[in-house]
Amino acid sequence: MSKLNGNERWKTKMLMTEHVDEYERKEEEKTTGSKMLTNDEREMIRDLILLPHIDTMVSKSLKEIEHSGNVLKRAYLMAGQAIQRRIMQDTYRLQKELKLRNVRFIADEQDEFISYYKIFCRGYQERFGLTRDVMRTEISLRLTKYTAELGDSLKDHLK
Repeated sequence: MSKLNGNERWKTKMLMTEHVDEYERKEEEKTTGSKMLTNDEREMIRDLILLPHIDTMVSKSLKEIEHSGNVLKRAYLMAGQAIQRRIMQDTYRLQKELKLRNVRFIADEQDEFISYYKIFCRGYQERFGLTRDVMRTEISLRLTKYTAELGDSLKDHLK
């Protein structure tokens, strides 16, 4: 329970939600004593590593479509651009969240099958690796998700 709960004084104050979230997160860290990376943060880092690769793939695909003689070229381009906008939104959201959590990462080294990254998290350093197979699978799943979201929004718009 944080100090904000049950304290009548806070009900009359104007607080930004980011400040409340940050305060509660710091209180939670004090009680758990955890400065190590959480699974949620690992997933966020993985996603932030994969999103530029996905963006590159979509960009290459858009360039191929631009030079094609396809009748539906305009529709494909619009769909690809919508997916790219969503990728950028997710990238900015993840960067902001990791910055709030005081988590940074940099590329370390790349093996034949594994890409390694150094993660700096609240004073600790950790090494994180992604295999090419995992990256391919996650990219495929993420592209499928983006395409499905676009399809759902089009269905909702046409109703």
